[in-house]
Amino acid sequence: MLSVDNIRVDFGGRNLFHDVSFIINKKDRIALVGKNGAGKSTLLKIIAGLQQPTEGALSKPRGCTIGYLPQVMNHTDGRTVFEEAETAFAHIHEMEEQIADLNDRLATRTDYESEDYQKLIEEYTHINEQYTMMGGSHYEAEIEKALQGLGFKRSDFTRPTSEFSGGWRMRIELAKLLLQHPDVLLLDEPTNHLDIESIQWLEQFLARSSNAVMLVSHDRAFLNAVTNRTIEISCGRIYDYKLPYDKFMETRKERREQQIRAYENQQKEIADIKEFIERFRYKPTKAVQVQSRIKQLEKMVPIEIDEEDTSRLRLRFAPATRSGNYPVICNDVEKSFGNHKVFSNVNFTINRGEKVAFVGRNGEGKTTLVRCILKELDYEGEIVIGHNVQVGYFAQHQAQLLDEKLTVFQTIDNVATGDIRLRIRDILGAFMFGGEASDKPVKVLSGGERSRLAMIRLLLQQMNLLILDEPTNHLDMQSKDVLKEAIRDFDGTVILVSHDREFLDGLVTKVYEFGDGKVREHLGGIYDYLAAKNTTNINEALQTTAKSSPVADTPKPANENRLSYEAEKQLQKQRRKLEKMVEDSERRVNEIETDIAAMEELMSTIEGSTEQNFTKYASLKKQLADAMSEWEKSMEQLEEIG
Repeated sequence: MLSVDNIRVDFGGRNLFHDVSFIINKKDRIALVGKNGAGKSTLLKIIAGLQQPTEGALSKPRGCTIGYLPQVMNHTDGRTVFEEAETAFAHIHEMEEQIADLNDRLATRTDYESEDYQKLIEEYTHINEQYTMMGGSHYEAEIEKALQGLGFKRSDFTRPTSEFSGGWRMRIELAKLLLQHPDVLLLDEPTNHLDIESIQWLEQFLARSSNAVMLVSHDRAFLNAVTNRTIEISCGRIYDYKLPYDKFMETRKERREQQIRAYENQQKEIADIKEFIERFRYKPTKAVQVQSRIKQLEKMVPIEIDEEDTSRLRLRFAPATRSGNYPVICNDVEKSFGNHKVFSNVNFTINRGEKVAFVGRNGEGKTTLVRCILKELDYEGEIVIGHNVQVGYFAQHQAQLLDEKLTVFQTIDNVATGDIRLRIRDILGAFMFGGEASDKPVKVLSGGERSRLAMIRLLLQQMNLLILDEPTNHLDMQSKDVLKEAIRDFDGTVILVSHDREFLDGLVTKVYEFGDGKVREHLGGIYDYLAAKNTTNINEALQTTAKSSPVADTPKPANENRLSYEAEKQLQKQRRKLEKMVEDSERRVNEIETDIAAMEELMSTIEGSTEQNFTKYASLKKQLADAMSEWEKSMEQLEEIG
């Protein structure tokens, strides 16, 4: 279907990859893998036609359509969620106009026996058949299914896209791509902004699709569920395996062992040749043999070994001091923002040493409850933090608190103690800061790089209650393995907010499900929970759970001192004003976050690493802090008036 022929890409004065050739066939489900910086996103852009290779070509049949979802993109405002998704069917609207035009022309004609009239009839029949085949009569139902599958509620359909965060707007773009049914679908980290049930819906959608898919993802479970072929970029070359991801990993391990043996044999051969040259360099009787060995050495092609396998590196959290038996107890906890109740009647106890997961759709209150536990938000009810509990917290915004004057190495060296200081380079390498990257200043790091650095810093700090909010979003497979092993060995208590099933598997023994304003406890691991909730459609399972175990809200006592009509009217006016301020602040925060993401993408390139861009980036960060402060102030005032 689509052919990549001898592509080479030079970037920043170095060769990114070369001699890349492969064919994408119909129904291929390809996982594109490789370490960060290997060129995965670049290769996707070349296939999408957005970037030209230094050398080589891309061949595709006439009419072949390609859909591409990048990690970061600019969004346009002015439409509702449904209207934006509907743009995927622009060709349907064009056909409707053609059909209407042909109907009008046929209605005014009376020369029923003429050749022209018969041609009109044939044209009308052909377009009408195409319209039916393309789903013209039921495309709105397709839009609804796609949006709901990706986590949108019906009430969201009429909301302007500008009201949504960058992650949710990326879901809209994904819905548009899926609805267009391109011949080749290219997805760059599609699960980063999805929760578990949305990921499973996407898995099922791709499984039913008859077209080709190539995707980059660090979600091992997603790759195993979707792909049947793996292409790896390593050492500037590609290796093509007709195998799903897990089978590829087994074969890759065997290949690397063969490379190591071949490398060692070659190094021994090189050492022997050099020894011969040095021994007989100045003996005239051996001059011919020496020159022969020198030429042999010059012609020898060095054997390269795939990037260093850091997955075996074992990293342990600092030993945890003993906390009380019950680090976290929630009694009748309730949280609302204005008139919106996030959750209520939350009752549970987390025991010392337990590792638990918070799961559920985005917006159901997982991070909100974490912030309540951390005392960052006010709430109703009681949250008891146990005796001698030392909390270590990781969330994406924590990365913005790093000291920008330090380098990556200095940031970790400042918190490392004891023998761990001798292994700082190894630890940084495991989290994709190997070699020269460890000397980069924090101020030039992208958002993802800062998140990884903040995670390493947390690993080395003293704590006995670890709370991690989406810790794997910017980690590759090996980094996730290192982190997972460290959490498994951690002797303290852990709360994990995550949608990564493979990461949670084998880590947690209890799952708290957030949905319908409630928090429900499930004993067992993540796959026990998914099996109990019907993995094919967790969203329906959530609704079923809510219906089967209704919890009545406690009626509020009537206000005996009712406000006068004028006072009530004034209060309503003030509430509407504050709600508008909150809405404007949220929109402003979303806009700035989008600008920051775009700037981080620009600064990650050689061309974008300029002092002017660093200054703009710092200015955007300050604007974001000010906007967040305004939002919190308005929200507090809104909560005060009820």
